[in-house]
Amino acid sequence: MSLKGKTAVITGSNSGIGLGIAQELAKIGVNVVLNSFTDDDADHKLAADIAAEHGVEARYISADMSKGDDCRALIEKAGACDILINNAGIQHVAPIQDFPTDKWDAIIAINMSSAFHTSAAALPMMRKAGWGRVINIASAHGLRASPFKSAYVTAKHGVVGMTKVVALETAKEPITANAICPGYVLTPMVEKQIPSTAKEYNISEDEAIEKVILAKQPSKEFVTVEQLAGIVTFLCSDAAAQITGTSIAADGGWTSQ
Repeated sequence: MSLKGKTAVITGSNSGIGLGIAQELAKIGVNVVLNSFTDDDADHKLAADIAAEHGVEARYISADMSKGDDCRALIEKAGACDILINNAGIQHVAPIQDFPTDKWDAIIAINMSSAFHTSAAALPMMRKAGWGRVINIASAHGLRASPFKSAYVTAKHGVVGMTKVVALETAKEPITANAICPGYVLTPMVEKQIPSTAKEYNISEDEAIEKVILAKQPSKEFVTVEQLAGIVTFLCSDAAAQITGTSIAADGGWTSQ
């Protein structure tokens, strides 16, 4: 089955993982809806560039993923949602006793609750179309915990659990729901952290990558955006029609320990 002409909505997709997934889906003929909370000319240009390069429809729709109504409105404005990629996320690191309440609320809303709202809005569209894929970008932290990341770990564990529920509720339909659980991914944001980490520990950048950033990742290699996008396209394929409710760890062996 060709994916050409289907529509994918990717939350948090004006950079990094989300943008890489959008570009890969557009390459195989999928129409894409990009999203973030900003609404700049540069955001709309990203969509225009994807449309021009791949000959698909591409739009940018601004929506604040911390607000349930915005999440649902994003899907409605898209008009169609055959493939839903819940990717939006933020992070904050602090001990529980010092963790700011507003940061907790924001992380739970953006990293977890947004996936509930978008899924609730998208599933009726998928049922009407007779086909659908829900793919949640969780994290190795959806399968394992780390100190000082209480909100993030909680949210990502929640996303993994919700993925299983969606899979069970759609098990007799041509709709699947799966989670991808990456380890550390080489995004522009992470690249910027390498020099500062090296300076903080007074070590080389290579040592900062191996001993600090990738301390829990046995492969000592970053996951790439392109690798994650490849997993997404596989999960959208006929070969993955019976893969549902799973969590695919792309983490260089982190969660095997």
